[in-house]
Amino acid sequence: MSEVAELCSELLRIDTTNDGSGDGPGERRAAEYVASLLAEVGIEPVVFESAPRRTSVVARIPGDSRDALLMHGHLDVVPADPAEWGTHPFSGEISGGCVHGRGAVDMKGTLAMTLAWARENARRGVRPRRDLVLAFLADEESTGEYGAGHAVERHRDLFEGCTEAISESGGFSWYEDGVRIYPVAVGERGTAWMRLTARGVPGHGSKPAVDNPVAELARALARLADHRWPVRLTPEVARLIDELSRALGRSIDLDRLEEEIERIPRAAALFKGVLRNSANPTMLDAGYKVNVIPGTAEAHVDGRFLPGQRDEFLETVDRLLGPKVTREFVSFEEAVSSPAEGLFDELTAALLAEDPAGRPVPYVMTGGTDAKWFARIGIRGYGFAPLLLPPALDYFGMFHGLDERVPVEGLEFGVRVLDRLLTTG
Repeated sequence: MSEVAELCSELLRIDTTNDGSGDGPGERRAAEYVASLLAEVGIEPVVFESAPRRTSVVARIPGDSRDALLMHGHLDVVPADPAEWGTHPFSGEISGGCVHGRGAVDMKGTLAMTLAWARENARRGVRPRRDLVLAFLADEESTGEYGAGHAVERHRDLFEGCTEAISESGGFSWYEDGVRIYPVAVGERGTAWMRLTARGVPGHGSKPAVDNPVAELARALARLADHRWPVRLTPEVARLIDELSRALGRSIDLDRLEEEIERIPRAAALFKGVLRNSANPTMLDAGYKVNVIPGTAEAHVDGRFLPGQRDEFLETVDRLLGPKVTREFVSFEEAVSSPAEGLFDELTAALLAEDPAGRPVPYVMTGGTDAKWFARIGIRGYGFAPLLLPPALDYFGMFHGLDERVPVEGLEFGVRVLDRLLTTG
């Protein structure tokens, strides 16, 4: 079995569940394992904690250029219920040509590729073309405050010289009509996680309500959920659609995108989630007894906005909520974008060197990653975790889904692409 598959399996066996409460196992065991793998081949790790068990690892590999590239990924994973899985989510089982477990795609498989590449080149004494900073971080699956946020705020010196970064959610193969497409992320929508509060007049549930905050909040949430956000075609998404048109050899009508989404559903999966802003109610909390009208009601909303759309997004949210519902941010991160040139061209060249038939395209993520934290200190981020996947494997469905798995051959492909990018050029 290849080293990358073994490393992925071992990482998956370590439970690093992060449900956002802070009560989980934390990332310490995984971080210590990663640190030992680096130290074993002479790469000196720096291990630090932002809170008990919330552990991260950073290491620098000297290269031929001091212009450093950051390669960052997260050690934590979202929860998984073993009763819902075909294999135990923390088994790391290798079967059917895949490594199975929570985090196989998001994103311990990518960490395993990074480690396998770094260890092999350290053993061979090969220097990368530029300085590399490897970061294995806590807490990305929540707000990132205990991982990338802490690293940026308290350990900024570890990222000295870093101007660009690569991480998750890009470089994977995706298919439409037999064409193998590789979306490389050049941007992310902004994040606005909000707590909504309605206040009213408490009273007996059998009496006519004077001002029921539960009803007020419910009406506001319905307006928010029912709102049809307008299409806002950003330059990054427009280029993605243009490149998809070229790759597929067919025109995609920008004035009829809804129809195009139906016509080319798999290719459209790369852009349909980034045509608009969005705001989805996700949590409700109100009342404590069936016959008591409470004085307050709360809800949480996952808001996402496109680059350049923050003000319009927030103005629309406030209008839909109305004057009786207030909002506050649980987490807020600006949308980020990077140029589809320079490093982007190097990333696509590395993919094409291993898969000449592939068609790399720029891509904007619907969600967010730790790239937003590093953007605060001037590091431009790209989503690039190269994987060659079979057409039948639903890559997007693996994220936070059941029976998450990654093909061994896909991991091995990723290591070769990283070597093209980092060593051979």
